[in-house]
Amino acid sequence: MTSIALTAAPVTTLDVDALIIGITDDGKKHVEGPPALPDVVRTSLEKALEALGATGKLGEITRIPGAGLVKARMIVAVGLGDVRILDYEKARRIAGAALRSLAGSASVAIVVTAPDGPRVEAMAEGALLGNYAFHSFRGASAASQPTPVQRILITGDPKDKEQAAALERAEIIAEAVNYARDLVNTPPSALPPEEIAQQAIDAARKLPVGVEVWDEESLARDEFGGILAVGQGSANPPRLIRMEYAPKGAKRSIALIGKGVTFDSGGLSLKPPKAMETMKCDMSGAAAVIAAMAAIARLKPKVRVVGWIPTVENMPGGRAQRPGDVITIHGGRTVEVLNTDAEGRLILADAIVAASQEEPDLIIDAATLTGAAVVALGDRTSGIMANDDDLRVAVYETSKRAGETMWHLPIPEESRGTLDSPIADIKNIGDSKGGMLSAAAFLREFVPEGQPWAHLDIAGPAFNDGGPYGYTPKGGTGAAVRTFIQAAEDVAEGRLP
Repeated sequence: MTSIALTAAPVTTLDVDALIIGITDDGKKHVEGPPALPDVVRTSLEKALEALGATGKLGEITRIPGAGLVKARMIVAVGLGDVRILDYEKARRIAGAALRSLAGSASVAIVVTAPDGPRVEAMAEGALLGNYAFHSFRGASAASQPTPVQRILITGDPKDKEQAAALERAEIIAEAVNYARDLVNTPPSALPPEEIAQQAIDAARKLPVGVEVWDEESLARDEFGGILAVGQGSANPPRLIRMEYAPKGAKRSIALIGKGVTFDSGGLSLKPPKAMETMKCDMSGAAAVIAAMAAIARLKPKVRVVGWIPTVENMPGGRAQRPGDVITIHGGRTVEVLNTDAEGRLILADAIVAASQEEPDLIIDAATLTGAAVVALGDRTSGIMANDDDLRVAVYETSKRAGETMWHLPIPEESRGTLDSPIADIKNIGDSKGGMLSAAAFLREFVPEGQPWAHLDIAGPAFNDGGPYGYTPKGGTGAAVRTFIQAAEDVAEGRLP
């Protein structure tokens, strides 16, 4: 378990394995942080960094021995790039990259220039996110894996209430993101829908969060046809989970919905083998909701938050739904299923209808919904769509405050036209062109008139199957957790919807 704390001790006296400092790219390798370092130390560092060819380029890491300069065994200089455009998200990424490079160290200290609440929060959050590791399923190789840093110090003032609160907030948010990462990284054999429900129950324990779970019988009783249809091909039965945080006096409300497909084979519309390799990540939206609900309850914004998690395993069993089937979504609308691999929208439709019946001020769903989102936006940017243009932009601003990379897109009316069915109210796939937009158009059909709703397609950023970068590890990333938390706070404060 990693500990993190503020320290007001002189930087040169910190007894740690590594001291992390920032350097600029202004051509002179200036060490950031006056007056954190004595001038004589600063000058010596700058000469050493110049001799080593350090450029100060954003994210560049240069190591030098601490002997004779500071008590720390090693000094790690991290490039800050152009400090004129150094925002809090860049600070998170810099801290994350530094911590990743120090895996296996026992203790590190991060020098924060002119520490205040936002700077402390950004650096602490980035450090804790970059310090993540997942070794739960390693056997003989576990001992050879670098361990996360055990103790992190942030230079600042432990007696400053703003800084102390910022550090606590960073811990809560980072713990939530890392918990979501754990869930996404867990093999699907160990995380069927029933276990997702148990995770929600466990996450809510000792917190002011109520949990209700629909099993297959209650799903049938309450006519959640989308969830039942997608889940009927699996030996692992589906679940619908409702989590609620309702502080006394809360006058506003938000519903968070997360797609929870614990493994997506495509059903009878079977995916190619290569495309299945990362399909344990198809429950990233569910992981984001569970993790965000726990964090929100700890942060205590004055807003009612209800989390909805439809969770299924999409398998091609003997009872699996077929292309050509017509199913009935909760509330009575019918869907012609033409592709069983377009399953996420079916279970989300059930959840959207259920969430809408409680008339929240805002609904936001997050889902690894379409490969088209990756084609359009790449693997580091989520798409934002909504049933109102102003809301779409407002949610984008929320994601920026949270530090997540997203972009907002329209839902063209022609996208809805491609979903017309000759025998049902709507079909589950439209034109192959603009697939992310037509999927959003499908979901919008289940949102009542006047109900503010936004959709996050996190298919790209939810799972990193490349190399780690910044504070982002390989594997599950915890996408949408921070935006969900920020959205709840923004609704509480009247910035949303």
